[in-house]
Amino acid sequence: MTYCVAIKLDAGLVFLSDSRTNAGLDHISSFRKMMVYESPGDRFMVLLSAGNLSISQSVREILQLQQLRDEHTGEMLTIWNARSMFDAARILGAAVRHVYDRDGVALKRAGLDFNVSLVFGGQIRGEGMRLFQVYSAGNFIEATHETPYFQVGESKYGKPVLDRVITPQTPLAEAAKCALVSMDSTIKSNLSVGLPLDLIVYEEGRFASDKIVCIDESNPYYRLLHENWGERLRHVFDSIEDPAWDGGVTNAPIRVESRRCHPLLKITPDVVAAQPAPAAPTGCARAASIPRHRRCAPAICRSRRCIPTI
Repeated sequence: MTYCVAIKLDAGLVFLSDSRTNAGLDHISSFRKMMVYESPGDRFMVLLSAGNLSISQSVREILQLQQLRDEHTGEMLTIWNARSMFDAARILGAAVRHVYDRDGVALKRAGLDFNVSLVFGGQIRGEGMRLFQVYSAGNFIEATHETPYFQVGESKYGKPVLDRVITPQTPLAEAAKCALVSMDSTIKSNLSVGLPLDLIVYEEGRFASDKIVCIDESNPYYRLLHENWGERLRHVFDSIEDPAWDGGVTNAPIRVESRRCHPLLKITPDVVAAQPAPAAPTGCARAASIPRHRRCAPAICRSRRCIPTI
């Protein structure tokens, strides 16, 4: 598996990916999940990938050559001459569908799903930064002010810290630190995600980036972050008082009446014994509603709406 995260901020973009892949516990390898497409002064784009490795590698290879006809001018567009990141995302979606048309039937025959998830973001001269998440059907969604980041792969472990910290106004350096904490939390909880990591920080309007680094276990900053985050998290945890079930001196009692619901009721033998026993069925319900002289015997009732009792 893998974990990738991309964050869109007012000040720029942050991209982070791990490099671990596995095909079972005894087959673990390292493959980079990040690709950078840069034409200095004109465009800067980054692609993150998760899912089936053969599919994502094929998509990345085809993307560099994939063409899409412009609906208005008839011009053939590639990621190198697309006039907007939206058009570039459409070209990426076309590359995904190209691979599906080529390999989808064979994968299905082998019992494999066409599984790929992509995050694609950057900036093209003439417009602002944009960030997209592309699905295995080639369709995509775009990051918004309310949802400024995307994750693919093992996302659940690193999501809480992103939700608590990231806003569009977050500074780039702080967002990069948050992304690394998110990755470290994921590595701590999931063996299918691991070092080395690829990190890119892009500053808005530059159309290039030199803040690109590969991080392994010997990286001083990552070691500092890893050790301090675990230690400080434990310190904060210990600083919060334990729940006081038996009263005592506390400003935050836990045993208070809820405004929304009542406490759970216990089921005990006495409660069960106090409940009336359910009445045993006697004949069909329709027969019971017919006057006595017109009733039929339950065994020969021909009602189409009930089943006779035997």
